[in-house]
Amino acid sequence: MKRLAAALVLAPSIVAAQDFPALYEVSGVATDDVLNIRAEPNAQAEIIGEFAADRQDVEVVASGPDGSWGQVNAGEQSGWASLSFLERQPDQTAGEPIARLSCSGTEPFWSFSIDGDEATFGAPDQDDETVALAEPVKASGRTDRWSVIGVYGGTTAILARASCSDGMSSRAYGLTIDLLRSDPGAPTYLTGCCSVSP
Repeated sequence: MKRLAAALVLAPSIVAAQDFPALYEVSGVATDDVLNIRAEPNAQAEIIGEFAADRQDVEVVASGPDGSWGQVNAGEQSGWASLSFLERQPDQTAGEPIARLSCSGTEPFWSFSIDGDEATFGAPDQDDETVALAEPVKASGRTDRWSVIGVYGGTTAILARASCSDGMSSRAYGLTIDLLRSDPGAPTYLTGCCSVSP
């Protein structure tokens, strides 16, 4: 019985974690005011940035302990904004694969963006390569992971809703990527972080 009670207590936080990251817009802030970004998820914390009253495409990476604050990025650092003044965009469906992403990694530096049914891979020492993608495949029994595969093979991306660090900034990311590229003679396995793209 204790295990069941513990599972019921933990279940809402597990579901809530799968709601992020997602794009929001500032809502309910007077046109001559701003929405503060704070260093910690509370109204007394230091202000480290701000969003204009009409700001759209704010990526909320995670929610705070009580669910009333959202973790956002301000420049090269992350902070917290009140979710009371952020409205989730209607096309940001919780638990579904995200159709537009911007991903990157270091050592070596690379980028991978997904825009609907195609993806583009880039690296400093080569031309960008765009491939058509098959439909995303959700992980069996998991709503926080999915994969996309190049139609002609050669590229597979495994994406997961999880905290991620780029190792170079204090920005927060809510998605990880494992990128498998089977280039002839030189297969590569890259890992990195992703942001939701508008």
